[in-house]
Amino acid sequence: MTRAGQAGSRTRWAVSALFFCNGLVVGSWAPKLPAMMARLDISESVAGLLVLALGVGSICLMPVFGALVARRGSAHAVRLAAVLFTPSLVWISLAPSPWAAAATVLVFGGLIGGMDVAMNANAVAVERARRRAIMSSCHGFWSLGGLAGAGIGGLAIQTLGELTHAIAVTLVVAAILAVAFPHLLRDSPAGEHRHQPLRLPRTPLPYLIGVMALASMIPEGAILDWAAVYLQREMGAPLALAGWGFAACAGTMAVMRFLGDGIRGRFGAVRTLRVSTLIAMAGLALAAMAPVPWAAIAGFGLAGIGIANMVPIAFSAAGNVPGLAHGVGLSVVTTMGYSGILLAPGTIGFLAERMSFSVIYLGLSLLLLVPLLLSRLAQTADFRGGG
Repeated sequence: MTRAGQAGSRTRWAVSALFFCNGLVVGSWAPKLPAMMARLDISESVAGLLVLALGVGSICLMPVFGALVARRGSAHAVRLAAVLFTPSLVWISLAPSPWAAAATVLVFGGLIGGMDVAMNANAVAVERARRRAIMSSCHGFWSLGGLAGAGIGGLAIQTLGELTHAIAVTLVVAAILAVAFPHLLRDSPAGEHRHQPLRLPRTPLPYLIGVMALASMIPEGAILDWAAVYLQREMGAPLALAGWGFAACAGTMAVMRFLGDGIRGRFGAVRTLRVSTLIAMAGLALAAMAPVPWAAIAGFGLAGIGIANMVPIAFSAAGNVPGLAHGVGLSVVTTMGYSGILLAPGTIGFLAERMSFSVIYLGLSLLLLVPLLLSRLAQTADFRGGG
């Protein structure tokens, strides 16, 4: 391998390490919430407000770090976000009251969002430098980190205690970042963007891509939060089987994200997005109309195959909008996209009181007509002519 090729490979693995670390900390948050509820005697309703604070903080800081990417480059922004983000589980573990916990969770959510924008921007910069797609597999590394954090976290908290678990995760993440930081791609913003005023884009393209990302992420949130309820309450599945709805979706998503870059490189972003959307629509429709739980679980698994690469393609497209600073376009699309994860649970819960989950999942299948109709916008994610 040439020296340039080795350097390109190092930058590719460095940004993948950032995604893994982010996923590891976010995954570790999942088992920490019930431990914090027990320590501070927090009720379910207050815990719900804490989760909302996490989402609000995330959405608030995404545009700020998008502007920082535009001004200083993604490497600078992601280093800042990662350094501040790394010890966040320790702060949460030391919070002495529900109000202090709310403040730390709000900051935690903000740094999750800020790091998310910056590391996606760095992945776009690496794609541009190598002229090769890497975004899907970066999100695959995030999924691996989330799986590791959530899978090991509960046992670690039970065995070591909440604070010791937080310190252990912090040390692991710090060690990985220490290895990754020197190899990050140091991108510099173009001169015309360096002193760009901090304002929302005036071109409609990033907002349309954001709508595409939003419609793609709502079904993912709906499966995450409600698949088990649907399988248990409407299909009569036992609790042990009900959890397989999201597990099937998450498993196929992880596999397809590692395969997605090669698929996009071969067939182009637009065609990959279209086929992915059709597969996701078929999976959601199968889950909605399934006569037995296992058929619904298969439908969720099929939906995961389709959903896996839709958002990474949208993020790549947003980072390459012509004439727009990369961090600004990405911050718009990530904010709009992740608001789907934030808004979907409550909205679907409200609808579920008035209609069946089978109707809701069928409706979500039809919602994916939005990214299908907007799929031509994904051509900016390609590194070759055509789409």
